[in-house]
Amino acid sequence: MINYFIIGIGGFAGAITRYALAVWIGQKWGRSFPLGTFVINVSGSFLIGLLMTLLTEKFMANPQWRLLLVVGFLGAYTTFSTFEYETGNLIKDSEIVLAALNVVLSVVLGFVALKMGEVIAKSI
Repeated sequence: MINYFIIGIGGFAGAITRYALAVWIGQKWGRSFPLGTFVINVSGSFLIGLLMTLLTEKFMANPQWRLLLVVGFLGAYTTFSTFEYETGNLIKDSEIVLAALNVVLSVVLGFVALKMGEVIAKSI
């Protein structure tokens, strides 16, 4: 039960951080390009690479740090970071075709799913 609490704390902090950063960027630089989301996704990708390497390869950290920082905080901050991490692992494992397939299908099918959701919502 404690693991759920740890993830919840991280998720709360990640969601609040995402919202605050996106609002601040939008106010400072405008909203014509989704710069807030872009910055969040790229910084989340950086952070998951940094944290997963530190927590699993450099330090023998308590697994609950991963739950708090990666699953909780970054899970709420951005799911794009997980996508990037998993694609990076495919490349690291020399699974270039699978990595490319993951990128293309995620982007294309994600956009198709977005549009399908919009169409369904508008028809209700």
